[in-house]
Amino acid sequence: MVEDRGQFSSRLGFVLAAAGSAVGLGNLVAFPVMASKNGGAAFLFVYIAFVALICYPVMLAEIAMGRRSQRNPVGAFTSIPGGGGIWRWAGKLAILTPFMIAVFYTVITVWIVMYLVYALTGNLDYLSEPGTFGEVTTSTSLFVYLPLLLAVIFYILLGGVRNGIERLARILMPALAVMLILLVVFVLTLDNASAGIAYYLVPDFSKINGSVINGALSQAFFSLSLGMGILITYGSYFSREDNIPQSTRMVAIADTAIAFFAGMLILPAIFAFDPNTNTDDLSTSSVGLIFSFLPQIFLSMQSAVGYTGACVVAAVFFTLVFFAALTSLVSIIEIPIAYMVDEWEMSRRRAVFTQAALLTLFAVPATLSLGLVDFLTSFTSYGGAVKSFFDVISDVFYETILPFVGLLVCLFCAYRWKMSGLSEELSVGDAAYAGSRLEKYLNVSLGTVIPLILLLVFINTVATKYFAISLFGF
Repeated sequence: MVEDRGQFSSRLGFVLAAAGSAVGLGNLVAFPVMASKNGGAAFLFVYIAFVALICYPVMLAEIAMGRRSQRNPVGAFTSIPGGGGIWRWAGKLAILTPFMIAVFYTVITVWIVMYLVYALTGNLDYLSEPGTFGEVTTSTSLFVYLPLLLAVIFYILLGGVRNGIERLARILMPALAVMLILLVVFVLTLDNASAGIAYYLVPDFSKINGSVINGALSQAFFSLSLGMGILITYGSYFSREDNIPQSTRMVAIADTAIAFFAGMLILPAIFAFDPNTNTDDLSTSSVGLIFSFLPQIFLSMQSAVGYTGACVVAAVFFTLVFFAALTSLVSIIEIPIAYMVDEWEMSRRRAVFTQAALLTLFAVPATLSLGLVDFLTSFTSYGGAVKSFFDVISDVFYETILPFVGLLVCLFCAYRWKMSGLSEELSVGDAAYAGSRLEKYLNVSLGTVIPLILLLVFINTVATKYFAISLFGF
C-alpha cells in the first residue's frame, strides 16, 4: 500500500511551515555572526541582493519542481520531463545534504537546550561569563539532553505534514517574531548602541570581497532552505490552487525580516556592552559570539525587572529560539523521510525510526568533536587550518554543497524541463504570471546569469576554503 504523503491545509499553512523551516538558527545565530565578521552593512547589502536576485528565483524553481512532480527531490529530478539518468544523482545529493546539515544543526540545538536549562534554573549570571560557552560545548551533560531532543524531533515527525509540521509552525513563528522585535527595541535603548546600528546599516563598500560574497551566498541559501530539497519536498505538499510566486515571496520576506532583526539585536549589543569594540576584531567572530552576548543582554534587564525577571525573559527567548531550531530540524529531516516513503515505499513510521537511528549515529561524534575527543576535534586539516568532524560537515555541506545544488536546479529547469515547463507550472494558481516581469526575468536569468554566478562562487569557495587560494583576486 502506498503511504498517504499528506498536504498542507492552506496557503498560510505552507507559508508558516516553509518560514518555519527557513527561520531558525541560520537567522538567529549564523546571520548575526556572518554580518559581524564580514563588514556589517556590506554583508547585509550583498545578502539582500542575493536573496532578491538569485535566491527568490531558485526558490520558485524548487517549489514548482515539487508541486509538478508531487515527489521528493529524487522523484522530482526523475519524473519531470527531461529528468532521469544522471539527474537522479542531483536529487540524491539534495537528500544527503539536508541529512548532514541536520547533524551539525542538532549539535547547536543541544547547546540551546543547555542555555535554556541554565536560564530556567536562575543561572543567567553564569551564562554571561566569557568562558561559559566553551564549558557548555565540552560538557558531558550534552548527552543527557541529546536523546531527549531527538525524541521530540521524531515524535513531531510521526505526526506527519498537517498535524506535525504545520501545527508546530502556526504557533511558534508568530511568537518568535514578536519576542525578537521587543528585544530589539530594548537593545536600541542601551548606551552606545548607535555605533552598532551604524556598523550594521551604513555600508562601507570597500569591505566587499570574496569572503563577504561567499559568506552572503552560503548564508542566503542556508537561511532560505535552498539546496537542501526542503522546498522541493514542501512544494510537493502544496495545493495546485494556490499561488507559488506570491507564497514564495511571503516566505522570503518573513525569513529576511527575522534575519535582519536578529542582526539589529546582536550588532548594537556588541558595541553597547563593549564601547571599545574594534570592527577589525569582529572578523574572527564565531557562533560563540551569540551565546556570549545574548545572556549579557538579558542580564542588563535586571535593573528594570530584577534578576528573576531577567532570567524569565531569557528563558522565554531561549525557548522560542529552541522552537525555531526545532521547526527547522523537523523540516530538514522530513526530506530523507519523504524520500524513503516515496522511493522505497516505506511506511512513514518505519522511515522516521530509520532516520532517528542514522541521525543519532552521526550526531554523537559531531557533539564529541568540539573538544571532548581529541581525534574528532582534530579530525583533519585543509586550507591551512585544523578541522573538527563538526567543521568538516559544516564546510562541505553548508558552505559548499548548498549553492552547488542550487546551480543544478537552475540548469535542470532551464535546459531539461525547459523554461516553458517551469512557466506553465508557475502559472497554475497565478493567472497573472504569464507575461509578467517576473517571468521575463526568470526566462533570462535562470539559465544564464544565476547559474554563472553560482558556479563562480562555488569554484572560489572550494579554492579558498580547501586550498587557501582566492581565484578571483579578492
